[in-house]
Amino acid sequence: MAYENLKKLRYKCKNQEAYAQEYHARFHCEDSVHLPFLIGNHPAFFLLNSEVLTLAYRIAKLDKSVGALSNQLPGIAKTAYSRKCLIDEIVLTNQIEGVHSSRKEIGAALELLKHQSDQNGKGARFLGLVHKYLKLLAGEHIPLQTCQDIRDIYDELFLEEVISEHPQNAPDGVLFRKGNTAIYNAAGAVIHQGLYPEEKLTQAMEQALAFLNDPSIDYLFRICVFHYLIEYIHPFYDGNGRLGRFLLSYCICEELEPLLAFRLSETIKENIRVYYKAFELCNHPFNLGDLTPFLLMMLGMIYEALQALKLSLHEKLRLWNDYEALVASFPSCADGKMRSLYSFLLQAALFSENGISTSELQTLLQSTYYITKKLLAAIPDHLLLTEKIGRSNHYRLNLSALDALLLAQTLHTPTTP
Repeated sequence: MAYENLKKLRYKCKNQEAYAQEYHARFHCEDSVHLPFLIGNHPAFFLLNSEVLTLAYRIAKLDKSVGALSNQLPGIAKTAYSRKCLIDEIVLTNQIEGVHSSRKEIGAALELLKHQSDQNGKGARFLGLVHKYLKLLAGEHIPLQTCQDIRDIYDELFLEEVISEHPQNAPDGVLFRKGNTAIYNAAGAVIHQGLYPEEKLTQAMEQALAFLNDPSIDYLFRICVFHYLIEYIHPFYDGNGRLGRFLLSYCICEELEPLLAFRLSETIKENIRVYYKAFELCNHPFNLGDLTPFLLMMLGMIYEALQALKLSLHEKLRLWNDYEALVASFPSCADGKMRSLYSFLLQAALFSENGISTSELQTLLQSTYYITKKLLAAIPDHLLLTEKIGRSNHYRLNLSALDALLLAQTLHTPTTP
């Protein structure tokens, strides 16, 4: 049976005594986890009921399956696919907050970071955000112990962007904001008031971090609930939503298949009303600090994102096997270097955002620029797509042309690559 929230029970119960009894039964039951944190005037808690535990079990099982599929990705494919998913994640997390960013802008920032130092790249839009997500991709540890850690992450992600585009929204307190702030709905009504003053905000952040680092509670539950706490605290004037989703992505990288961290915003955006409704419900005073509805929503989002990732990987691997068998039959692939080149170009077509550059091919093929260009020139024009990005050409195989060859092969029609 679906979990009934306390706000709903407030109106459903025949009298206030029955409502109070239900609250006390939940708060004091042995499955209740208490947080050192207040939601309004009520101590925060959540229940480890059968619904929560079943979802957690399903996530753990599906995560293993997705990890196994991820490990089947060939050669450069996993890195290329991760970077493509990273671009999706940044574009979508920006969209959720009404911040416009194109795939081209995020890709340009990735290219800058690939070829330049942070100092030389300074000034490119979203550079800090992209740089921080790249650290997740690289598996770098990010400290999450103190309020200063949160401020440092915010500075790297957004400070330059905020100062450049909305200087009035730059943090003006010791670490966070010293003024008040609120979240409004489309009609202009206040739906949540951020904690105030900064002393109260800072104390709440310390409590939230203490909860996140409490090893007595399962990590998956901690990261879901911490996501709520960050948004409830609302430590900055601008960027809170994106900060919260970045921290969620980082924590997921620590516990689950890392690719999932770059697919979560897509699932959230597809279910945005459910996402915001869970925040509003748990903020409501009649819900009495019960965060179980938010935990269930967040676990559901993670499970749905994992399902989508599994389907995507299945399809990518199926296509890879079909195309790889076709390419292996090309007469030119009798040459080892040519065979490798086709493989890299196929991976670039299936898994990357913009193909693969000449310099990357040189490194992978362990060949000179001249030999690499000569090998590329040997590929029939209709099979090779070339795109100029910045100052370098990027290449990938033409999947439409390969599809035509596969179809002809199925129909037993003679063709030449």
